[in-house]
Amino acid sequence: MSDHHDHDHGDHGHSRGHDHGHGQHAHAHHGHAPASFDRAFLIGIALNTGFVIAEVAYGFVANSLALLADAGHNLGDVLGLLLAWAAASLAKRRPSARFTYGMKRTPILASLGNAMLLLVASGAIVLEAVRRLGDPAPVAEATVIWVALIGIVINGATALGFMAGRKSDLNIRGAFLHMVADAVVSLGVVLSGLVVLYTGWQWLDPAVSIAIAVVIVVGTWSLLTESISLSLDAVPARIDRQAIEAYLGSLPGVAEVHDLHIWAMSTTEVALTAHLVRPGATLEDGLLAQACADLSTRFGIGHATLQIESGDPAHPCILAPSEVV
Repeated sequence: MSDHHDHDHGDHGHSRGHDHGHGQHAHAHHGHAPASFDRAFLIGIALNTGFVIAEVAYGFVANSLALLADAGHNLGDVLGLLLAWAAASLAKRRPSARFTYGMKRTPILASLGNAMLLLVASGAIVLEAVRRLGDPAPVAEATVIWVALIGIVINGATALGFMAGRKSDLNIRGAFLHMVADAVVSLGVVLSGLVVLYTGWQWLDPAVSIAIAVVIVVGTWSLLTESISLSLDAVPARIDRQAIEAYLGSLPGVAEVHDLHIWAMSTTEVALTAHLVRPGATLEDGLLAQACADLSTRFGIGHATLQIESGDPAHPCILAPSEVV
């Protein structure tokens, strides 16, 4: 039997066993629909779009690169929020004959796209800031301070909308981190504006722009690395693979566990496939149902597919060696 997980799809909400290849194959989906953050996305996008327009206008009026840099960052966040919202909506689509998992993976791609978007924006900010450092221009700091203060309020309010989902959903965490970073960045703009106002150090404005870029990169790095890992079917960071393997090996009659794969179906759901060798195995729906329920409640595996084999040496499993995928 081929254990390619793109083809493991079946009824939801229960376990089932049937003869399949040289063993029995059980599939269960114990999952919960991810929470909807449509209202938070809508409010965040509306507030930040209005703020970007105001920042660009006042950035030119005040001749502040720090303000224009922050506007560019906030525009990236508006696009990022739109991307995350679209992905969250697509993830709710029902499976089809071609997309057997539906569009559950789109939030992972959105998280990766968000991270790339912010890194590119950071590079553009640094380039312009370095140019301005060599030729600092007068800045209307009072305007900068007031606009940035508004930014703290808007970004803080938007972040609160995503606070509840930041721990369980990478896509929502990306949106939350961006908004928190924006609030911190706006605070930095306020502080630098006050310093320039009282000292006249015009070079501080582009210097703060570089600091903004550094904050963006640092805040985005974990999002980027985790998004890449999930895109490559890595075991999600919160999943204890060894504990799961030990649990499966402790099931009644199980002599060996092989071809164990654990990967993220989406930013909130995890899937697993494994072959369990049970010498003299018979079809036991109760055991399979219990195993799938335990994987869901104890380990957060909502979509489990288990294949039972008797270990007949005349028909060895070609996927048993650990180096075989």
